[in-house]
Amino acid sequence: MITFSQRHIGYGLVGFALLLFILLSMVKLDVDKQEEFICKAVDESPTLKMEDCPVHNSNTSWWIISAYALNFVILGIGGFLIVLPRFQQGKPQQVSFKTIDVSELDDEEKKVYHLIREKKGSVYQSELVKETGFSKVKVTRVLDKLAAKQVIDRQRRGMTNIVVLK
Repeated sequence: MITFSQRHIGYGLVGFALLLFILLSMVKLDVDKQEEFICKAVDESPTLKMEDCPVHNSNTSWWIISAYALNFVILGIGGFLIVLPRFQQGKPQQVSFKTIDVSELDDEEKKVYHLIREKKGSVYQSELVKETGFSKVKVTRVLDKLAAKQVIDRQRRGMTNIVVLK
């Protein structure tokens, strides 16, 4: 199954709009030549007046102008879809974590849990030692308890661990 991103759809719309613009321009040039020929024929006719010219009573020009306007709307939407992901990158994304019953945690576990949540769900274990004031051993034991309760997950990174909420 093929999936398309907003950017791909945007490029498709821009390409379609450019193709449509070229087609509309060719139609407009052809219609202008035909209208010029008809107006010239009416002007040269001794029996017809310029008010009787069918070109001046036609809505063709308005339809072509409407088609150009629609084309520019399609072009704008395509351009917007191309640029939109760049604007969305700067927005902070809402992070969701597994809901746990905090009342089941002791005070030390709550302190560590809330600190990890404040750090958007991931923090280095060494940073927990600094911010909690607990010893390395105590932090390790608290993290072991949280891991046993399936609240966190530890991932090894070089000489330290990254603690991640589940």
